[in-house]
Amino acid sequence: MKRKTLSELTLMDKFLFDEVMDYPEVHETVLQIILGQDNLKLLQQGQTEKEVRTAPWLRSVRLDVYAVDEDGTVYDTEMQAGYRNDLAKRSRYYQGLIDSSMLEPGVSSFNELNNTCIIMITPFDLFGEGRYRYTFREYCDENKDLSLNDGAVRIFLNTKGKNDEEVSVELRDLLHYIECTDGEFAKKTGNERIQKIHTYVDRIKTNEQTGVKYMQTWEEKLMIREEGREEGREEGREEARALLLVAVQNVMEKLNLSMEQAMDVLGIPEDEREKLHGLFIARGSAAIEK
Repeated sequence: MKRKTLSELTLMDKFLFDEVMDYPEVHETVLQIILGQDNLKLLQQGQTEKEVRTAPWLRSVRLDVYAVDEDGTVYDTEMQAGYRNDLAKRSRYYQGLIDSSMLEPGVSSFNELNNTCIIMITPFDLFGEGRYRYTFREYCDENKDLSLNDGAVRIFLNTKGKNDEEVSVELRDLLHYIECTDGEFAKKTGNERIQKIHTYVDRIKTNEQTGVKYMQTWEEKLMIREEGREEGREEGREEARALLLVAVQNVMEKLNLSMEQAMDVLGIPEDEREKLHGLFIARGSAAIEK
C-alpha cells in the first residue's frame, strides 16, 4: 500500500481528521455547521481514540472524536473513508456502549442519561437517496408524528450528496471541503468558518513534529498489518497441518502402520514430522498409535 505524504492527506484520512479535530475550536466549528447550532459550546477539548468497553470480555470500540457540550449532550464524530454496509448497526452498538458508560451506580432514574449525537461522515451514500444528510430519531410506527424523545440522534453525512437545495450551503461546502481539503476550494467558498478550519489543516501539515508522528503512526500500522498477515499465515499452516494429521491417521488405521511409517508413505518432510507429532499428542491421540 502506497503511503500518502502528510501534505497529500485530506480530512477523509483518519490521521489528519483526528489531528485537526483535536483542536477544540475546530471540533466546535464542525459540530456547529453540521447541526446548524451556532451557539453550541463544548465543555472541554474532545478526546480522540476514546476507548469504550462495558466488560473485559466484550468487544470495545475506539470512538474517533468524543466530546460533551455545555448542555451535557455527548457527541461522537466518526470518519469512515472506506465503504462498509454495517454502519447502521455499528452506530447502534456505539450508542449502546456510550449509554452504558454514562450513569453512575445508584442513579435511580434513566432520565439522567445524557442526550447523545453520533455523527458518521462518509464519501459514499449509505442509503442511496442522494442526500448529504440522513438524521435518525426513534418514532412510533402507528403515528409517525409521535417521537420516542429519548435524546438519541444518529446522523449519517454523505460528501457526495445531490440535494443541494435541502441543506445549508455551509454544510454542503464543509462536506466537499472534507473530501478535497484544498485551500483554493476553502477560499472559493467565501466561508470564514471553513477557511478557519483550513488554517489549522495548514498548521498541522507544516508542523515537523506532526510529520514525525505521522511517520511513526504509519510504521506502526504497517507492523500491525504485517503481524496480522503472519498470524493469518500461521493459522493457515495450522489448519493445513490439522488436515495432514487426519490423512496420516487414516493411513495408520487402514494399513496398520506406525505414525512414522504413515508419514513415510505420504512423503511428509522431516521438518513437519515433529510438529505433527506434537499436534498428535496434544489431541490426545497417542493411545491409538501402533
